[in-house]
Amino acid sequence: MPSLKPLEPGVMFWAGRDSLAGIRALGVRCGQLGLGSDAELTGGAVARWKAELARERFTLVTVFAAFQGESYADIPTVRRTVGFIPRETREERERRTIEVSDFAARLGVRSIACHIGFVPGDPANADRIAVRDMVRRVCDRAAHHRQTFALETGQETAPVLLRFIEEVDRPNLRINFDPANMILYGTGEPIPALRTLAPLVASVHCKDGDWPTVKPLGALGEERRLGEGSVGVARFIRVLAEIGFRGPLNVEREAENPEERLRDIREAVQLLRLVTPVALAPA
Repeated sequence: MPSLKPLEPGVMFWAGRDSLAGIRALGVRCGQLGLGSDAELTGGAVARWKAELARERFTLVTVFAAFQGESYADIPTVRRTVGFIPRETREERERRTIEVSDFAARLGVRSIACHIGFVPGDPANADRIAVRDMVRRVCDRAAHHRQTFALETGQETAPVLLRFIEEVDRPNLRINFDPANMILYGTGEPIPALRTLAPLVASVHCKDGDWPTVKPLGALGEERRLGEGSVGVARFIRVLAEIGFRGPLNVEREAENPEERLRDIREAVQLLRLVTPVALAPA
């Protein structure tokens, strides 16, 4: 696999939705693979992915788990359906996350990640305690594979997320920092949050968006093309460099139209190639 440069552009892509050759054609050599609930995790799937990754000379830096029944329609729906919070799906989703860890290990990937959902702020909350213990078990499985387990930002404020990670008390628990999610969920300014969480950031998404409006209540903010929202891409990259982050800048775009999504990702990769040297230049 190619040796990656610090802050090299990458892409967040999905099994069953994207072809690796198509992602490679966007001008990137690395990225994060998302596995939906229907993604195959068999030995045959491992062999096929290994062959394709070798053929395309592509480096996977993270494998993401997503779960059946999740919906990001609005904030109340996210609270009800996403991650480890829904009680009725915890056992199934814990099993699936561990299977994703095993799958990633067979591919030689040293990091897994997912959204665990809105963690209640009260340390005595029964759901918080159950999710904390669940995250501990996933971390322990990941540690067996010498992997980190990264929680994606956005659904809690930085202080709440930091306190939860301290409670979990596992050295391989980390963060996949998505600045746009902080904005889309209205949970805090991303740059101060990044500084707060800096020692725990294992990977990042480069995504953009605008803050939620007052109406309708519970609506998420609106995702934008990279560079057209409220994140401030150059400042984000500059602060990443300041905190010592050197991993890939993984573009994520969630547009429903496939052609629009791939076009926007390609343009975002080009933007990162232009903006990153400027952002890192001495003042």
